[in-house]
Amino acid sequence: MKGVVFTEFMEMMDSRFGPELTERVLEAAHLPSGGIYTAVGTYDHTELLALVEQLSRETGLPGAELVREFGHYLFGRFVKSYPRFFENVHSAFDFLEQVDNHVHVEVLKLYPGAELPSFSNERQDDRHMVFDYRSSRPLGDLAEGLISGCADHYGERVRIERSPLAAEGGGTAIRFLLTRVD
Repeated sequence: MKGVVFTEFMEMMDSRFGPELTERVLEAAHLPSGGIYTAVGTYDHTELLALVEQLSRETGLPGAELVREFGHYLFGRFVKSYPRFFENVHSAFDFLEQVDNHVHVEVLKLYPGAELPSFSNERQDDRHMVFDYRSSRPLGDLAEGLISGCADHYGERVRIERSPLAAEGGGTAIRFLLTRVD
């Protein structure tokens, strides 16, 4: 997993919970990297899961909730860091439709060798979309948070329902049913 995800997680922890708690989490998590990340480095995703687990212990908040919150935060950071991805895109559904075929292509130019999840989608009508997430990593909660952040960015209210895809699970293959709410 690319280091930019880790550096952004550290930033979120600092801003939400303070640098003292971030330091306690880093020390208690006993990470192979020592918790020293660079945006262009590559790290095992299990370190992120260990950080979330330790943050959950420190705050009493469920890990899944923290990962969704991070996904929401991360979307906002992507908007600021990569504004060209959002040019001429006017809705959450429009953006989500282009993640695999446009955004991920550009991400691979910036971060060669990045192992990205795959997304497929089907817009059923103006209010409904099926959005499937598949990854070797169990980060479906992160995907949900990113979707929520996307909807907020476009000023839309979107109800997100999720279910594991048949014979796949553990957060690695999820179907999101998205409904625009008036």
